[in-house]
Amino acid sequence: MGRAFEFRRARKEKRWSKMSKAFTRLGKEIAIAVKQGGPEPSTNPRLRMAVQNAKGVNMPKDKIENAIKRASSKDEADLQEIVYEGYGPHGIAILIECATDNPTRTVANIRSYFSKLGGALGTSGSLDFMFERKGVFKIAAEGVNLEELELELIDYGAEDISVDDGEIFVYTQFSDFGGMQKALEEKKLDVVSAELQRIPTTTTSLNEEQEEAVMNLVERIEEDDDVQAVYHTIGIEEE
Repeated sequence: MGRAFEFRRARKEKRWSKMSKAFTRLGKEIAIAVKQGGPEPSTNPRLRMAVQNAKGVNMPKDKIENAIKRASSKDEADLQEIVYEGYGPHGIAILIECATDNPTRTVANIRSYFSKLGGALGTSGSLDFMFERKGVFKIAAEGVNLEELELELIDYGAEDISVDDGEIFVYTQFSDFGGMQKALEEKKLDVVSAELQRIPTTTTSLNEEQEEAVMNLVERIEEDDDVQAVYHTIGIEEE
């Protein structure tokens, strides 16, 4: 994990750099959290996480408050969280997390992207075993004693801790995500973001031309407004 995963993440964040898309994605995360656990961040851990992540990408306070208000309305449509799976060019597995109010529209769009760009949509659950869900916490490193932090967080399920560009990355098992989130809150650390990511358990190395073909498909999928995140099994060489 570590360096290779952060390389993948950095590349993904670059593709998601358009602020409007990021705000749309985070607005949906806030809406889902409100529908599931209510509009008060103090009593809704998922909403706290969504608001925290929104602040981490400088989403304006009024947009965050409006997203919570809209989601609290009975007239606001519920969003369904759906995972689609398929193979891209050169046998690369692709897993797509969506949040949609119209699954029929969403699956038709996803299927068309695969069809037009050299892939095939698979059946639900066919590729899930190729990815492992991990908690990923990004913490501002300034003023933090890394050695002390590592010792403290091991008790809460920290599997790996790395530092990159002034930020600390903490990785946990899916089952330890809630406990780690609570521990970091209690320690009053400056958590920039907290997310559940899908880490590939096996990867495939491609040459530049092959990788470009896969990334054309991945980037087209990411452009869809119903898509929240896209994961794939392209291997990244460790430095």
